[in-house]
Amino acid sequence: MSKIAIMGAMPEEIAPLLERVENVKKIEYANNSYYEASYKGKALVIAYSKIGKVFSSLTASTLLEKFACDKLLFSGVAGAINPALKIGDLIIADKLCQHDLDISIFGHDFGFVPEGSKFLETDKHLRAIAKEVAKKSSLSLIEGTIATGDQFVASNERKEFISKNFEADALEMEGASVAVVCDALDVPFFILRAISDTANDDAGVDFDEFMVSSAKISANFILDMVEKID
Repeated sequence: MSKIAIMGAMPEEIAPLLERVENVKKIEYANNSYYEASYKGKALVIAYSKIGKVFSSLTASTLLEKFACDKLLFSGVAGAINPALKIGDLIIADKLCQHDLDISIFGHDFGFVPEGSKFLETDKHLRAIAKEVAKKSSLSLIEGTIATGDQFVASNERKEFISKNFEADALEMEGASVAVVCDALDVPFFILRAISDTANDDAGVDFDEFMVSSAKISANFILDMVEKID
């Protein structure tokens, strides 16, 4: 039976999912909790990774290898770079990059590593489902580049660096590492983020205030997508 993985980074990002799914069974593995569940007849495995690229890589790998999930959806929050994005807005990644990966001293672009790629694209079919859900719900949805790094960006200077070098629309701390895992294992993946802050000098204050409400927006959207996945 097909199984869909749904990931978040923090407990707050998967709590709205666990409130709505059924037949929840908690499994402890590799210092983390995984929740097998069902929703509208679909088999799910839900987990939050903890923050950052290493933890998200471990969790994504576990969802695909141990739990044999054949699609991965990520639900969470992000900081905006694109000025068109406001708090609570939704963005789906068409591609992702690692803004803190830097071997430019050897003549490479920021974000590039040999035998890797500066950008990784998400699954077009899953993006099409997201656009269908947004249209049906009359929700505004932006498609763009999401940058990932192991730092919470609350600096106009860093924000401008990421904008200039990656033309990114939003930034967060897990998406591109999940993309690397899914791409290597040839599993379709999708990254959705609701904006919780604008990655500027006030980002810490905005994040604390809006993270929970933005996480709910993202989680509800993901479950609407699950209904439409074949």
